[in-house]
Amino acid sequence: MEEILDTVIDHLTRIQQAPPAGVMLACLAAAAAMVLYTPLWRWSRALVTIAHEGGHALMAVLMRRRLTGIRLHADTSGLTFSRGKPTGFGAAMTLLAGYIAPAALGLGAAALTGAGRIVALLWITLVALAIMLVFIRNWYGALALLAVGAGVFLATWYGTAIVQTVAAYLGAWLLLFGSVKPVLELAGRRRRRGGSGASDADQLAGITPLPAGAWVFLFSLATIAAAAYGTWLLLPFEDWDLFSALAASS
Repeated sequence: MEEILDTVIDHLTRIQQAPPAGVMLACLAAAAAMVLYTPLWRWSRALVTIAHEGGHALMAVLMRRRLTGIRLHADTSGLTFSRGKPTGFGAAMTLLAGYIAPAALGLGAAALTGAGRIVALLWITLVALAIMLVFIRNWYGALALLAVGAGVFLATWYGTAIVQTVAAYLGAWLLLFGSVKPVLELAGRRRRRGGSGASDADQLAGITPLPAGAWVFLFSLATIAAAAYGTWLLLPFEDWDLFSALAASS
């Protein structure tokens, strides 16, 4: 038993070497395309929604609210249900966590990936998806989580080191870049509708002194800052000149 435990620990704590600069930049470009190109965004946004609703769910538990369920929909929207006081600090933090969660998770993924802790990151992702699956309350949401989990498991269990590395870099950048676009889309919807709606920002405005526009602005600052810092963590600027890497990879 002790030998098995040591093997598992060695596996989880294994540090993988950073990939060539060309692989890093290819992952960055692919993640940007998945966010900026609308046909691809319709699919990749589902991953961001999973992180968004997972953020609501985790914060609800941390605020000692009763988490009753999560729903993920085919139109990439989602809902998280929790019971507790409808106003106050706990309710505000639960609402706040949604748009911030993909950026925070992306930063965590970037920190682990940049440090070479890619196997640990993939297993942490699997455990998080499994826990979230317990609270899913619709078939589409369950299938979506199972599909993502299957992809992560295949990369973790059967993938080579380069496959795992690409999955980690691509996933981290997708969360970082993908956290920004929904906030910009939210700002656009509020402008078109004259500032009304039932978004997280509007609900926060109803229970806090700040207006919805201020919350959207804070979401924007947080997600853009996370995307910039996460990219800094993923690209080893101190080891190589970016322009030389671009020239070498072309």
